[in-house]
Amino acid sequence: MNNRLLIVATLSLAALVVVLVAAIGGGAWWVLAVLLVALLVLAVWDMTQKRHAILRNYPVLGHMRYLLESIRPEIQQYFIERNFDGKPFDRDTRSIVYARAKGLDSHKAFGTERDTSEIGYEFLLHSTAPVNPPEEPPTVRIGGPDCRRPVDISLMNISSMSFGSLSANAVTAMNKGAGLGGFIHETGEGGLTKYHRGNGADLFWEIGSGYFGCRNEDGTFSPEKFAEKAQLPEVKGITIKISQGAKPGLGGMLPKEKISREIAEAREIPMDKDCLSPASHSAFRTPREMVKFIEQLRELSDGKPIGIKFCVGSRVDVLAMTKAIWEERIAPDFIIVDGSEGGTGAAPLEYSDRVGTPLTEGLMLVHNALVGTGLRHMIKLGAAGKVATGSDIVKRLIQGADFTMSARAMMMATGCIQAQKCHTNECPVGVATQDPRLMRALDVEDKGNRVFNYHRLTVREAVQIMASMGLTHPSQLNTRMLRRRVDHLSTRSYASIYHWLRTDELLNDPPAGWAMDWEEADADHFGEHARVDYLTERDPEWRSELLIPGREAGGAPVQGSPISGTGSTLVDARRAESVPLTTSPMPRVSSLGEGESLSPHGGRGQAPQDPAPAATAGETPTDENEGLPAEAGERPERQDGEEVTQRGTTGRVEGEPRGEGRVG
Repeated sequence: MNNRLLIVATLSLAALVVVLVAAIGGGAWWVLAVLLVALLVLAVWDMTQKRHAILRNYPVLGHMRYLLESIRPEIQQYFIERNFDGKPFDRDTRSIVYARAKGLDSHKAFGTERDTSEIGYEFLLHSTAPVNPPEEPPTVRIGGPDCRRPVDISLMNISSMSFGSLSANAVTAMNKGAGLGGFIHETGEGGLTKYHRGNGADLFWEIGSGYFGCRNEDGTFSPEKFAEKAQLPEVKGITIKISQGAKPGLGGMLPKEKISREIAEAREIPMDKDCLSPASHSAFRTPREMVKFIEQLRELSDGKPIGIKFCVGSRVDVLAMTKAIWEERIAPDFIIVDGSEGGTGAAPLEYSDRVGTPLTEGLMLVHNALVGTGLRHMIKLGAAGKVATGSDIVKRLIQGADFTMSARAMMMATGCIQAQKCHTNECPVGVATQDPRLMRALDVEDKGNRVFNYHRLTVREAVQIMASMGLTHPSQLNTRMLRRRVDHLSTRSYASIYHWLRTDELLNDPPAGWAMDWEEADADHFGEHARVDYLTERDPEWRSELLIPGREAGGAPVQGSPISGTGSTLVDARRAESVPLTTSPMPRVSSLGEGESLSPHGGRGQAPQDPAPAATAGETPTDENEGLPAEAGERPERQDGEEVTQRGTTGRVEGEPRGEGRVG
């Protein structure tokens, strides 16, 4: 008999028997009779509906599948995952955050549970002569040569999370914690709201492509509205959000049904229209326009620090920014690199999993680009993306950052249990929801103190780790102090795994792994998407230029034989290395004439009046180590004979590991 007919027949018979018994015995039997009749009605509905095939084949019983599916995340997190393999944050990390937020001891007994022989395992090198940590944790000064109001910030700060994504109580609690601890609270692109003010916290106001809080009615940037808010005493700096790690290159749309009165007031948008956040900024389209926009914001904010935040994509884009900075003589005061492992309230899974550069590669790329163009000493680097513990902070400082930003760990300090329901408006602890019933569970006073405790103890642990490494300040860190297991028998330091540029190296003598991208980078253009010949519009027919004189029609051309009237040849792949990559190499900075720019693409925009500085002009030190920023630590020299990949993101060394001795 068919499964579904058997289920219906069984329910029908049971219901009939119970009804007869209830008619005779009365009382409680009618309750069971009603229940069985309800199940029978459900079974008939399941058999006739067309949306779920499993219910048509297995009426009533098929609902168990959806019940188990709904509690799968809880079963996985509470009963199946081990202490060290949960995602996005494992149980060990969550336990550290929760314990520190409560002001408790985060120690653990019996040793590590991690496999130290696993490829990819990373560890820090301690010193045989550790030192005492400083009484006060070090801070980082943000402010370049054009900044008139620099600010000192913590090694760890609250990363950008908007009101709307977070509840009013969560934003207020984080702001209270930042005020108690004296660290920065980034507002997120959702605007500067009343919940970000009134608790004594220093703010970095984030400006996204929607320009919320400083926009005209058509969604474009409003200088007047920006100037009014940027000069508030709580606002210590401005961050221009170019892209987000969890969904780089993707805009967003907030349906009008989800726009509350508070959100509309904070973002200065109407409630009766969908709110669009474009994928890119309307205020600028090119690197040159971007740095000019930075200058405009700096003037409107009365000289406060202006920075940019992005997830690294093309290395050409990063280098194009450095060229624009040199040619316009306008630099951001800080750059925040957002890793693709960063969090978000909602993003397509394909973007979170496969789009964007992870923080390690992106951070080192930007650091290298700034060092190689002689800009690193002017621009501070921030790192955002799964920063939660003291060792995370130290690791990112070694990789090139000056400070770190944390979002999800701050959410956990506020009460987040990693339910991953941020996009449903059903956050069970009231952190990521606008539902008043759920939001009321979050006590602002208690959670504000927890954010303060978590930050204080985590930064203290980072400083203690550096003291165990024999250091008293982050500027003493270097890339030899972080090692990575590359196979089961050996480990290598970051000094030897990656290619670290010398100061001004890109300006004077770009290494092979960077030369092509440096040449292609253009201050008047983002992107490296060259038009591929075989994708051009062409009729599907045999090309006459491939018919070689002296050969029969239909024969294949021979390598090295002419294929066009211009003398082109098909190059043997074995001899490809001898073919020059370009016929127009980038000039050295010292050879630029009056009015010339770093861009190889003539005619694209007007070149600046002042050429980029020559290496011999006395503006950079002659000793290759003097020009390195103190915060970045020492960088190892490249040894003769090393080979690097042509287009790798970080130029990984393919040959033997270089020496790791101290520079100089």
